[in-house]
Amino acid sequence: CQRMGVEVEVNMEAVGRIRAELLDARKALAQFDLHRDDMQRPFDPLKDQLPPEVLALFDSAIEFAKAGDEPALLDACHKIEAYFGFPKPNELVKTAEVPGGMYSNMVAQLRELKSEDLLEDAMRLIPMVRRDAGLIPLVTPTSQIVGNQAVLVALDRKNGKPDYTNKSNQFISLVKGEYGRTPVAIDPAFREKITGSPEEKPYDVSKYVKPENPEIAEMGGKKLASNNEEYLLLELLPAVAKGFLRRRRDEEFKAEEAAKAPAVEEVKEEVAAVEPITGPVISAPMCGRIVEIKVKPGQSVKKGDTVLVYEAMKMENDVEAEQDGIVKRVLVNLDDQVSNDAPLIEFE
Repeated sequence: CQRMGVEVEVNMEAVGRIRAELLDARKALAQFDLHRDDMQRPFDPLKDQLPPEVLALFDSAIEFAKAGDEPALLDACHKIEAYFGFPKPNELVKTAEVPGGMYSNMVAQLRELKSEDLLEDAMRLIPMVRRDAGLIPLVTPTSQIVGNQAVLVALDRKNGKPDYTNKSNQFISLVKGEYGRTPVAIDPAFREKITGSPEEKPYDVSKYVKPENPEIAEMGGKKLASNNEEYLLLELLPAVAKGFLRRRRDEEFKAEEAAKAPAVEEVKEEVAAVEPITGPVISAPMCGRIVEIKVKPGQSVKKGDTVLVYEAMKMENDVEAEQDGIVKRVLVNLDDQVSNDAPLIEFE
């Protein structure tokens, strides 16, 4: 604006203070920063002077803008941004038409799962997944559903499996029609592939069953949800809420017991020998947290039966039996964090 003689009613002293405060905030949140090792160049708009070559870039950008030369304008702007230490534009984000928040969320979640190597492939797959799902808008919550499914497809390809071998429960609901009618009609053949039926099926509110709020016997009969707010969590997010609320009740129960019990000496327990796995196993498709176990040792299951549910990237995913069999051991517990290919269930 200064180079163009445009008056700006801004307190530049305040701008400098705000900039310093935001830089401190960015440093405090460095663990979530995609560019934490490359902070911006310090610059006080009232005291610091730009070198002649950078001022010349501003003048060039103005001339390119007036001439309508977009490529040259962008090139000049990127050079100005580079001087101030801003990260390079991510062309992959532009090509995938992904909102910035969705991208940074995917990066953070994949980093947490130690699966950053899937990022580029997942980004390239987002347009395909979005198109298959009826060109759904990439806004909460559908952006999360599409992003998560793109990661699952990238994982399928990495493991040499057909696309959509692994599907999140929410993606199945989206394609089925439970989130509403999509902007573009979903191909019936694709819907049948994902949901088992080519017909669009809106969410049927008449079939909704309120979840139970059980008493937990081993915790003195405490109710799983202790108030209306917690029960609402059970209604909205049943699988995830059960684990969350159980941990909360467990913490409360242990605190109450510790307050009542006298101090005792710690007794070292002998570690039992772990029985080796000898039968067929179902392994975790990707890193995640176990939120529901649907089978017990000795139970017969058929191919396609859901044996457990795990949460990854904030989405619930069913794990299905790959063949008929009898469960020998469940190798995980509720709330366990499992890694890629970790054994989950052993069969006779």
